[in-house]
Amino acid sequence: MNSPPAIPFGDYLVFVDESGDHSLTSINPQHPVFVLAFVIIKKADYVRQVCPALQEFKMRYWGHDEVVLHEHEIRKPHDAFSFLQIKPLREKFMGELTVIMEELPATVVAVVIDKNAFLSASTSAEGVYDYAMEIGINAVFSFLQRHDNTDLKTPVVVECRGRKEDKELELAFRRFCDVGKSYERPLPFELVMIPKTSNSAGLQLTDLVARPIGIKHIRPLQPNRAYDIIHAKLDRVGNNEPEGCGLITIP
Repeated sequence: MNSPPAIPFGDYLVFVDESGDHSLTSINPQHPVFVLAFVIIKKADYVRQVCPALQEFKMRYWGHDEVVLHEHEIRKPHDAFSFLQIKPLREKFMGELTVIMEELPATVVAVVIDKNAFLSASTSAEGVYDYAMEIGINAVFSFLQRHDNTDLKTPVVVECRGRKEDKELELAFRRFCDVGKSYERPLPFELVMIPKTSNSAGLQLTDLVARPIGIKHIRPLQPNRAYDIIHAKLDRVGNNEPEGCGLITIP
């Protein structure tokens, strides 16, 4: 019997990263939110602009491109990032990284879950991470609809979180993509799990997106330059604001 033809790949890559833990049993009062950020990048832009820009940036500061950027290590520098404790170097580094983020050719979808309110209002048996993933994937599919990519396979790249968690995510992801209940059709996404040590340009830049969105939710009046850059990239339809489209707050 002949196998069915493979679904051709689409024009986009989707990278997913998180900020805040997804526990509902122990909620940090200083950071009671969970953010799952989806960064959508056209493959042509990723190959021609995103990867070269990040490689050149790393070459300037480390002489090679093997260092993996992590928002936490940039914010609280140690090891390979220890030089950021020197103020002039930190200011130069952050200035150049800001330019990379400003010029990043990406569309962002962010799911923000206020865990205390979610716990009070939720009747769902799903965990916070899986719930946010399903909401975000549906929003990403809406983006693909508007860009004629709904019948093309789109990779969704996430970091491995542990054997048990990865297996649970894989099963949940397959379930809500196969059913596609919001669109009454299967969703053509392919889950790609890679190790935390993987040198993925897309995941490293997505790691820089999630936390500023959470901080904006917790302290909306606090100046937040990183969020201002991200806000301009949040998905929206026409000239509308991103709320409910590129920025989904639950509940």
